[in-house]
Amino acid sequence: MQLTDLTAVRLLEGYRAGEFSPVEVTEQALERARRIQPEVNAFVRLIEEDALARARESEARWRRGEPAGLLDGVPVTVKDLLLLRGHPTLRGSTTLSEQGSWDEDAPPVARLREHGAVFLGKTTTPEYGWKAVTDSPLTGITRNPYDTSRTAGGSSGGGAAAVALGAGPLSLGTDGGGSIRVPAAFCGVFGLKPTYGRVPLYPASPFGTLSHTGPMTRDAADAALLLDVIGTPDARDWSALPPAPGSFTGALAAGVRGLRVAYSPSLGGQVAVRPAVAAAVRRAVARLAGLGAYVEETDPDLSDPVDAFHTLWFTGAARATQDLSPHRRGLLDPGLREICALGARTSALEYLAAVDVRARLGRRMGRFHERYDLLVTPTVPVTAFAAGREVPEGSAHRRWTGWTPFTYPFNLTQQPAASVPVGTDGDGLPVGMQIVAARHRDDLVLRAAHALYEAGAVAPVAAPVV
Repeated sequence: MQLTDLTAVRLLEGYRAGEFSPVEVTEQALERARRIQPEVNAFVRLIEEDALARARESEARWRRGEPAGLLDGVPVTVKDLLLLRGHPTLRGSTTLSEQGSWDEDAPPVARLREHGAVFLGKTTTPEYGWKAVTDSPLTGITRNPYDTSRTAGGSSGGGAAAVALGAGPLSLGTDGGGSIRVPAAFCGVFGLKPTYGRVPLYPASPFGTLSHTGPMTRDAADAALLLDVIGTPDARDWSALPPAPGSFTGALAAGVRGLRVAYSPSLGGQVAVRPAVAAAVRRAVARLAGLGAYVEETDPDLSDPVDAFHTLWFTGAARATQDLSPHRRGLLDPGLREICALGARTSALEYLAAVDVRARLGRRMGRFHERYDLLVTPTVPVTAFAAGREVPEGSAHRRWTGWTPFTYPFNLTQQPAASVPVGTDGDGLPVGMQIVAARHRDDLVLRAAHALYEAGAVAPVAAPVV
């Protein structure tokens, strides 16, 4: 049995039955991480000694029949934008120093520690998480598990690649404009951007309330379990939501029968979707209908809010780097340096005008979800393209937002949205389908995704580069 191929739910069943131990699982996950690193570059650092120590402690608890929590002994990786106690968080940047006490966990990391999870290491990110591909001055290029000449997507590209290749079934990512969903789609895994505030965030993101933290996993059941653990309030985040009214895991079995699903293949013709992507998504939508959902092909009133998003995003980048000396500023990724300069020239009135656009968009989507429980779209209109580029070759756009029009609008509206792997294109590259619900209805997103997994409509996670 390849323990690296098992979900977190299956690992916990095995621990409970005594089939295998947290130490065996952690050893295999670390070995897999070491093997994939030279080709894929998913990790900033592995923390092997700490991981094995926590695995041994977990094994002892399971032997006593006293697991510490819901994820005791399950390996997890953490994006290097999130604090992990005892280890530097460098945000993909050479402008930050490893020196320091590093004595605090981010809220979701703290919850995982309380529940006995085993931390394997920190995963790669573009500098400050600024773009939807993963390459940085600090760590170089993170590559796609299905074709290492291509990008893993971003900004949570290291975590998506790690999950796809069996280096831990769970990963914590962040998503400010698609940064969980895009790499999940490109790497063939499940990724959920929860409702803003469902997973507390500390320190606050320089990108403000665009930035969400959430699960990247092997399937929807694992994501629901992880969200049950990390989706609880933390006093350090003043914008965190109160506890969820029920268990996300417990809600999975309700399925999709009777749910009203709006299917928008191209946002009303606004987006040119690659034919292989469109076909895979359409097949998955048909499966939702076959499972009892009421599906209607229709489009939300979603005129492209990219200018407003850029205003909020670029000013956030400028804020994140405003204290850098001229020398350190010169070390930044050139694209990041460019958007920082644009953000620094933005006026307060321009910023507030973007906030108004955001509010109007949120109001329209709130009204839309009075009629429809779910909105389904492609996650990304393309599959993974050449590594080391911000945009696909031949693109008319200079910035990553040009090829992510399905994802960033739902950061503006703070809605829950997930990417589900629903097939591959002609080159064997994964295709993702996005499922969106009204704010606070993360349960509906997870229910729909889980129904597709249970029905066998989701492409299985593969690990081709090992």
